Amino acid sequence: MAEVEGLLFSQSVEECPIERRESHSVVADLEGTLLRSCSSFPYYALVAYDAGGPLRLLLLLLAVPLAGILYYVSESASIKVLIFATFSCMKVRDIESAARAVLPKYYSEDVHSGAWRVFSACGRRCVITASPRIMVEPFLKTTLRVKHFEGTEISTWGSRATGLVRSPGVVVGVNKVAAVRKLFPEETPNIGFGDQKTDYPFMRLCQERYLIPATEVAAVPLSKVPPNEVNDLPKDQIPRVMFHDGRLVQKPTPLLALFTLLWIPVGVLLAVFRIAIGFLLPMRFVSTALSLLGVRVIVHDAPPPPRHNVPGVLFACSHRTLLDPVFISIALRRPIPAVTYSISDLSKFLSPIPTVRLHRDRSGDAATIRSQLENGDLVICPEGTTCREPFLLRFSALFAELTNRVIPVAVEARMGMFYGTTVRGWKGLDSFHFFMNPSPAYKITFLPEQQRVSDEILATFSDNEQRRTAQIGRANSIQRLIGENLSYLCTTCTRPMKYAILKSGN
Repeated sequence: MAEVEGLLFSQSVEECPIERRESHSVVADLEGTLLRSCSSFPYYALVAYDAGGPLRLLLLLLAVPLAGILYYVSESASIKVLIFATFSCMKVRDIESAARAVLPKYYSEDVHSGAWRVFSACGRRCVITASPRIMVEPFLKTTLRVKHFEGTEISTWGSRATGLVRSPGVVVGVNKVAAVRKLFPEETPNIGFGDQKTDYPFMRLCQERYLIPATEVAAVPLSKVPPNEVNDLPKDQIPRVMFHDGRLVQKPTPLLALFTLLWIPVGVLLAVFRIAIGFLLPMRFVSTALSLLGVRVIVHDAPPPPRHNVPGVLFACSHRTLLDPVFISIALRRPIPAVTYSISDLSKFLSPIPTVRLHRDRSGDAATIRSQLENGDLVICPEGTTCREPFLLRFSALFAELTNRVIPVAVEARMGMFYGTTVRGWKGLDSFHFFMNPSPAYKITFLPEQQRVSDEILATFSDNEQRRTAQIGRANSIQRLIGENLSYLCTTCTRPMKYAILKSGN
């Protein structure tokens, strides 16, 4: 034990026993305690950019020097400046959408391993934070499974946020004490976590107290198992955020945010030139031209060109961005048509390869795919939607039923600044955002051709259900083959599940 300013602290949170804590309560600060970083700027910046755009992020950056000066006078005033710059006049539904779909991924990557080990062992988990409740609520409730928390409340006018803080103000200092007493009106919390002197007052109300050292430690190990497929994770692990949205790849520090804003005009011009190459040059020259403009195309085991009078091959690929079929064509040095479930009119106009729209009607889509294969090779993304994390969604069995010749393609897209996919934004700009990256890359690996279950074997099955099961097995085996090549985890998640998770935050 150690005594600091008359308050007795346990030596190290790493040494705190976690056995038989199920009936215990814990209350923790968020920034610098449950999260490793003490700075909330990156999370304000993510909301500013994804809910307000580049100009809102610029306004937040301009407010940072003032917030930094005020911090040494009043922490509350400093936070109020950041809140006003981020949220003033912004639609509440846009803030809530960003908080559900964007922030949990970045919050979860910043969780303090030592604090989480003890926090997750307790039966009643409580959090107090100076950050606006509207920002942190989805992460705390759905990812950390926190039922009780107190955060700063921002005022609204109609459907928009005013950027002002509601009474009693920012949850710092004495307001943290009031928040703890509100959460524990008739009892004393068993454990309290904090990271700075302003946390001492609320920690005096706790039986055990732990100061989290202000050092960068390893993040909490993330489970490789998708949250919607596992109910019993180890206590010292949190579910990995499988689906997330937002355009920014990296959590923005002030310097990185400034660089991003300065890069946007350059990136737009660069994207226009990169996209124009697909129209101006034959496909066999596109890879070389793109490499001169900073786009890397890495190809492994490309098959030879098809012979005449041979039925078309169906290339079934993992789905990372809308550009997957385009880069497969670039890798093969010839345009290959693609079938897709959803594509904007702008993306279809800008595509250098033919695209055919599917309508999620099984019989109609099957006829469309068969018709296209009669005319030559075809690309399909059996997942039906993109996934950014190292997971593969469930493959539709439709493609496995239609042709004997399927070549699995392991596709990996690398982006350093902007994501080339979106759920909440305008999908027509996905290609632009991919090509706006300073040095994006695509790795295309062609895997051995997979044969369909023969008609002779299918004829031995007694009913259609058995035949359907055989084709599903073929689709699953192709999914596993691609997953093993990419070291991605194969899941049973589907497109509707992805959109439901991003919409609800669960």
